[in-house]
Amino acid sequence: MIDTLVTSEAQDLLYQLNSLLEQELKCQPKACGLRLIETSHDNGLRMTARLRDFEVKDLLSLTQFFGFSTETFSLSVNLLDRFLAKMKVQPKHLGCVGLTCFYLAVKSTEEERNVPLATDLIRISQYKFTVCDMMRMEKIVLEKLGWKVKATTTYHLLQLFHSLLIENLSGERQKLFTLERLETNLKACHCKLGFSKAKPSILALSILAVEMHEQKLLELTDAMESLQKHSKISNRDVFCWKELVSKCLAEYSSSKCLKPNVQKLKWIVSGRTARQLKHSYYRIEHLPTIPESGSLTH
Repeated sequence: MIDTLVTSEAQDLLYQLNSLLEQELKCQPKACGLRLIETSHDNGLRMTARLRDFEVKDLLSLTQFFGFSTETFSLSVNLLDRFLAKMKVQPKHLGCVGLTCFYLAVKSTEEERNVPLATDLIRISQYKFTVCDMMRMEKIVLEKLGWKVKATTTYHLLQLFHSLLIENLSGERQKLFTLERLETNLKACHCKLGFSKAKPSILALSILAVEMHEQKLLELTDAMESLQKHSKISNRDVFCWKELVSKCLAEYSSSKCLKPNVQKLKWIVSGRTARQLKHSYYRIEHLPTIPESGSLTH
């Protein structure tokens, strides 16, 4: 089905898909580094999956607070995990690393007029480090990631897969298969370190498969199988990750799950301050780069 698309729009989507599939492995976090984080004990000296997940939830709170896109959040998680998988970051530096990755993602994907000042971002995040600390960290992160900020993320594959699949549904049925809901499920998965080990295409297809099953969209079966085959994804991979996605979403929807707290941020921003911040987005300052000093590692 996918390979026989004939309209120019569909052919363009297919070209984009092939390009993304070609690029997806180039900006993935190192699996060995992620496993090291997963197996680390919480002794206050080593990075752990729990600490990483808390940090990502804080980044999601910031994303929601500022009204930034899922693309921005997905990229910030990608940058954070790539850095954590490469460097032995001490817990005390995690906040600065996380906010720096978020800031890099914001500057990369959001319109320039919507990019907040670094001072505002630090203040709203309630961190104690300075703009100089953050700019120094930005230089370290960029150097360790080879200055590669742009990345093919699960968000990009999810968006493209959805565009290819939605045409197989009638107008009424399309309302059951919204990109907004898929993005919400992706955000939940990003809050678990384990999902960063999956190839973006596999995680995207698994999220789609879970939603298709949930909404009983059986008419998408053939198109899903075609997408899976075109993307060279095995049945075993889809089955395993689909189960993990289902479990994650069930946990995330439960009352016991600690969800991102946007209200916590809103409480510290008065109406007057919020208006000032909104206007300040139009005054983008070019902050100096501070030379690297000290170490992030043991």
